[in-house]
Amino acid sequence: TDGSGKATQVELLNNYLEKNKIPHKIIAFPRYKENPYGKLIAQYLKGKFGGMHSENVYLMSLAFAGDRFLAKPKLEKWLKEGLLVISDRYVSSNKAHMSARLPASQRNKFINWLDSLEYKINKIPREDLTIFLYVPPRVAQQNLKGKGSDMHEESLAHLNLSSQIYFRLAKDPSWVVINCSDNH
Repeated sequence: TDGSGKATQVELLNNYLEKNKIPHKIIAFPRYKENPYGKLIAQYLKGKFGGMHSENVYLMSLAFAGDRFLAKPKLEKWLKEGLLVISDRYVSSNKAHMSARLPASQRNKFINWLDSLEYKINKIPREDLTIFLYVPPRVAQQNLKGKGSDMHEESLAHLNLSSQIYFRLAKDPSWVVINCSDNH
């Protein structure tokens, strides 16, 4: 979830892997400054196109998917070289945050659509393991104070819904849930 310390944990993991000479690469999504999709995502998260509920989640998800699609050659190259690839956010972040903006009755359809777009149409590499770092939404907002949060992070209702969706996604056996807070 937002405010769980993902960047810190990725940095600690990077240090561990380097110290133990484990070949790896790290990438973080969205890549806000690297391509037109990332720049569009940055504008969206700052509310430049209206509010959180003014954009179509399918259309906005194309920007997130486009950012990952542009990284596909790099990801495939790293994997072909036998490197461990660590991604700070990937497809599941899009599933949780965008489907949280939809009525509950439409979420499965969206998640299935996004799965098809990312893995079948764009053919990006499927992750082997997803580590879900969880903090309760109120704690997340406290952790993010003063860090320039985006419109998703500013909405407690959105964080609550996206957390519920993450937990639903985490029922997949390739997921590991780590509770990063004593405040449940």
